[in-house]
Amino acid sequence: MAQGFSLKDQLFNAEKTLYLSNLFSDVDDGFDGEAFQRAVMSRLTDLELKERMAWIAECLQAAVPGALPEVAPVILRALPPPLDPNKTDDDFGDFIFAPLGEWVVSVGLDHPELALDVLSELTQRFSMEWAIRPFLNAHPDLVMKKMDDWCSHSSYHVRRLVSEGTRPRLPWGQAVGLALHDPLPLLDRLHDDNTRYVTRSVANHLNDITKKEPDLVLDTLHTWQKADRQEDAELQWMTSHALRGLVKAGHPRAMKALGYDPDVPLQADVQINGDARIGDALTFDVILTGAANQPVLVDYIVHFQRPGGKISPKVHKLKQARLNDGTLRLSKRHKLKGDATTFRLIPGKHRLEIQVNGCVRAGVDFELLA
Repeated sequence: MAQGFSLKDQLFNAEKTLYLSNLFSDVDDGFDGEAFQRAVMSRLTDLELKERMAWIAECLQAAVPGALPEVAPVILRALPPPLDPNKTDDDFGDFIFAPLGEWVVSVGLDHPELALDVLSELTQRFSMEWAIRPFLNAHPDLVMKKMDDWCSHSSYHVRRLVSEGTRPRLPWGQAVGLALHDPLPLLDRLHDDNTRYVTRSVANHLNDITKKEPDLVLDTLHTWQKADRQEDAELQWMTSHALRGLVKAGHPRAMKALGYDPDVPLQADVQINGDARIGDALTFDVILTGAANQPVLVDYIVHFQRPGGKISPKVHKLKQARLNDGTLRLSKRHKLKGDATTFRLIPGKHRLEIQVNGCVRAGVDFELLA
């Protein structure tokens, strides 16, 4: 049977380990590359992705022992040139450098100023968004002051680290003790950045905040709109990306911020075509009627049966459009995967609803067949 794709094997493997080993061997005569390679590979394939990062960091620390003042010069000499400074997006770097951040955390918490300098170099090879967070917790004032300087750094990777490293809900990241409003002065400086890599991070950061304080985000975006420092199209994109969670929830103020009236009078009709069967698809048509040229943001919600009789609604995007002639017709084929490992479908009564500008306007029950 063919093996499925393995991200951990693509990112951390013998070839990547050899590449890292050669970087250090070239700058440190005392670095035993073969021993390092053997040590890493003795356990690597038995570990999950995050565990592989920690293990490689542990092997590096054993190969180049010492506190950060002793090992920092070796780390910096071993680094390849920074990522292309002429790009503006989609340049996350090489995951093999993530363990260097773990290494800096392990030996550098007592040397925070030096550690931050090293991390600013590392993040130009691979994002140090996870490594910065232990320093934020141990030395919050120092790190926030440094981040204020980084907001004007020439490398957009360092500028992005300010926003990404302080996110309240960073995937895989250690929780940080910052209040939600603490990083906002930094985001204010970054929101007019000229790279999408930075502005996407700012928008993702705001989306995190909306989970607890949506009005704080909406007020911030309104302030930025009045400041008129970012290009209109980019700020509109950031606003949409930052409010995506609120849009799914039908938050009225978020809808209005994006130009959609939750209270607009319109008629919505939905019709399911044929049977909905696990392994096949749910196919349906939607007709919206209302005032001509009315902007509409259309989502659909499938209320799935869960074990124990619970219901789990899932919101999906359908269309952003206008009722150009007072009518909008939409069709959708929603796949009902029978082999998904993360969300198992259960036969039985389900419901489909059509949400327009944050308000449910139509709904129909259907039977999901095995």
